[in-house]
Amino acid sequence: MAFQGDGDGGGRTPPGSRLIRAGYALDGADGCISQARHHALAFLERAVTDHLLMVPARARDLTQLVVSELVTNALKYAPGPVLMELGITVERVEVTAWDSAPVMPVAHTADPDRIGQHGLEIVEAVSEDLAVWQEPVGKRVTARITLPDPLVHAGADS
Repeated sequence: MAFQGDGDGGGRTPPGSRLIRAGYALDGADGCISQARHHALAFLERAVTDHLLMVPARARDLTQLVVSELVTNALKYAPGPVLMELGITVERVEVTAWDSAPVMPVAHTADPDRIGQHGLEIVEAVSEDLAVWQEPVGKRVTARITLPDPLVHAGADS
C-alpha cells in the first residue's frame, strides 16, 4: 500500500470532500487484478465501518468492475507498475489508475462485432464521470461511481 489516510486527495478535490483515500502500488504479477479488487472491497468496508457510510451492493459491484477494467487496461498497454488510488465521499467512490504509457485511451463506439477493447466503454457506461489526464510521466484515468442506489432513492420519492 502506497498511502492511506483521511484527507483531501493532495489538492485534487476541495478540502474535506474525501472522507478517506488509499493508494496501492500494483506490480503486474499474476493475481494483480484480483488483488486490486480485494483492495477495493477492503477500502469500501473501511468506509462502512469507520465512517458509517451506506455503500449499496450495486456500488460495490461497480467499483470492483471499474477497478478490474482500469487496472487491466493499464497492465495491458503500459510497461511498469500501476498505481491505484481510491477515494470516497458521502456521494461517490473515486477510482484512479496511473500508468507510465503516454498514449491517452479512447472509448470506442459500440460495435457488437468487435472482439475485445470494450473496457473503457464499460467504465464510461457505469460511471458518473470518467476523466483522463496526461501526467509528466504517463497518464491518470479516474472514474467516479455514484454511491446512492438510484432505485432506492426513486422508490423513496413515491
